[in-house]
Amino acid sequence: MASGKRGLKNGLKQRRRTVILFVDSIVLNEIPPLRAAWAPIGEQAQVPIIAAHNIRVLTGVLNIQSGDCLLQISARYRQADAQLILRAIRTHWRGWQIILFLDKHPAQRARATRRLARQLHIQLRWLPTACPELNVMDQLWRHVTDDVLANEPTPDLETTAKRAVQHILAMSPQDRRRQASILSDTFWLADVLH
Repeated sequence: MASGKRGLKNGLKQRRRTVILFVDSIVLNEIPPLRAAWAPIGEQAQVPIIAAHNIRVLTGVLNIQSGDCLLQISARYRQADAQLILRAIRTHWRGWQIILFLDKHPAQRARATRRLARQLHIQLRWLPTACPELNVMDQLWRHVTDDVLANEPTPDLETTAKRAVQHILAMSPQDRRRQASILSDTFWLADVLH
């Protein structure tokens, strides 16, 4: 894994006017992540099972240098959604060189999405499969899940997604970086930031 990380780091140090971004999505559904009991001690907790399988996808982009972020709520995460995020990234960081770390989601790996990234001058760097610890957005989602999404008996998806977005936007950029483990001495790109 160390050699793989080094390959991901190639050319990142001392680049002028460059932002390093991470993107990741979290799927919100009507069955909440359970973190606590809802019943008095000694009684069985009632957990409703919902037959519907509605979801919302919350996609986030985080700038590891500044803590600035972009968030998007969608019904699914398909090529069009991935491409919408790329356009939003280019618009938000207009005039900057952009390096985007991302996982190998099919919508992101699609030929049309990769072509759009090239047209927008966004350099894609693919994170290794099954390594969520490398993706800072994955770390931030973990805190959002625990602090905002957990233990809602039957969440309303729109309201839940909006609450998650508000929670992240209410954080200071420094708090976002801290929650995403970017400020840790062991962050795998710490040497690039210093």
